[in-house]
Amino acid sequence: MPARPILLSIFTLALLLPVMYRRFQRRTGAPAAVYRNRRGRVLIAGMALVVVLGVAGGAAFAANGDPNGGSTGTNTGNLVPTDKQGTQTTPGAGDVASQTEKNRVAINITWLMLGGILVLFMQAGFALVETGFTRAKNAAHTMMMNMVIFALGVVGWFICGYALMFGAADQSSTLGLTPLGSPLHIGSWNILAKSGFFLTGHAYDVSIMAFFFFQLVFMDATATIPTGAMAERWKFSSFCVWGLFASMLLYPVYGNWVWGGGWLSQLGTLGPKWGHGAVDFAGSGVVHAMGGVAAFWGAKILGPRIGKFDRDGKPRAIPGHHLPMAILGTFILLVGWMGFNGGSTFAGTDFRLAVVITNTILAAAFGCLASMFTMWRTFGKPDPSMTANGLLAGLVAITAPCAFVSPWAAAVIGTVAGVLVVGAVLWVERKAKVDDPVGAVAVHGANGLWGVLAVGLFADGKYGAGLNGVQSGVKGLFYGDGGQFLAQLTDAVVLVVFCSLMCLAFFTILNRTIGMRSTQEAEISGLDLPELGAMAYPDFLEAQGPVFVPVGAEGDGNGSLEPVTAAGLREELGR
Repeated sequence: MPARPILLSIFTLALLLPVMYRRFQRRTGAPAAVYRNRRGRVLIAGMALVVVLGVAGGAAFAANGDPNGGSTGTNTGNLVPTDKQGTQTTPGAGDVASQTEKNRVAINITWLMLGGILVLFMQAGFALVETGFTRAKNAAHTMMMNMVIFALGVVGWFICGYALMFGAADQSSTLGLTPLGSPLHIGSWNILAKSGFFLTGHAYDVSIMAFFFFQLVFMDATATIPTGAMAERWKFSSFCVWGLFASMLLYPVYGNWVWGGGWLSQLGTLGPKWGHGAVDFAGSGVVHAMGGVAAFWGAKILGPRIGKFDRDGKPRAIPGHHLPMAILGTFILLVGWMGFNGGSTFAGTDFRLAVVITNTILAAAFGCLASMFTMWRTFGKPDPSMTANGLLAGLVAITAPCAFVSPWAAAVIGTVAGVLVVGAVLWVERKAKVDDPVGAVAVHGANGLWGVLAVGLFADGKYGAGLNGVQSGVKGLFYGDGGQFLAQLTDAVVLVVFCSLMCLAFFTILNRTIGMRSTQEAEISGLDLPELGAMAYPDFLEAQGPVFVPVGAEGDGNGSLEPVTAAGLREELGR
């Protein structure tokens, strides 16, 4: 009888021995200390013998394994195609080349999917940051928006978003993805793609499915940014319309111009031939600045929260209810950003991903500290919420240039972002009179634009050969290519103008039709119950009672007050 089954039987017996002894104890009333009687000593000796045999047997049979992986995967017969296995035992040169290419593409698609999964998890980070920076009475509403924007985005992206943005995209060199069709164009300038609606026809393809998923989660990041800036007063039905508009029209059109082979990416090969045309490696502009500009106009048209500004227009602080939640969300976003930027190489075989991820970490750290020290110097305290936003600002700013700059430049870009986010928050509140509860406009809008411009300044020419049809590496102004800076500047201007016009029209029409803002009574009581029919913290809020007391309210001597009304609250707060 072979030794392996014997050892297996002995180990099985060893597992049963403690159970058998417990049964013996219960039946005989034996004491707990097993070594005090003969049977206990025999049991211990038997178990010790099993351990010795197990160690010896394991050592003996280890020689049959492959502990260092030296021989695993070396059976070249597996490379013989299935249809040739009856007549061929070793692979030919063509078989090896074909399998090598399949392996390369498989590695790239796996890397792409892993990056997409990390970016998808960033939705949890956005939800925690926005909910933590807003009040408890709106927590369920804010969380619900961050969840539902994902579903709305998927539907819109599936219907037409992907087709308009990437229907003519060519990623055959990394993912085996070929264009689904030709784009709409004026002369040689590409305007918009038009192939792949509902993922039908040739879109039913593994490489396209991978690319669809990866780009989907980027689009969802753009769509979710305004939910923070417009939180605590945005009517839920109006928000749902925004989710479809962003995923089906706003994001795909501009995104096509930069990432889908559109006219902004062609500025390096047509017309002025500036550098590589508009370059945005992972989306400082396409994703973040678009979301930030949309958030600005949405919050502007929606109006501030009740009580945000006094009679003289001076902003009041409205603290969020859960700072630890917001900081936890910031950490989740930091981790997810490794997939956001690192996955944007589209290739696990591209070693530049190590530079991308390292630059991303550096910019985040320098942005965090720059913001903290700026707040400490200006206001006397290292404010936690602005420190978190400084970290996010560094991430946003490095997203476009992360693959094209050296580490020292990443540190500079992050430092500027950390200071810029503080100034932008103050400008948005004090000058523009826009109420942005989470600082989304400053973090994503201002620093997204800064990231786009940073490519045109700090790109060092070490990476990007072949990008947008230009064979040399991407160089910025500081490395001798002023044309690249002009392309980036054009990109930023077009982004702001296009997004502003689209969002002004959309939010104005939305506001005058179904309405954008919840009722005053719902805003005062909290949007959770009036809008959703469920409260995030029912026990806490019921015990807390009214937060505001109307002007002129007097108790009845027993501690009770008149009910809070919108009119009384506005009078009290000077609006």
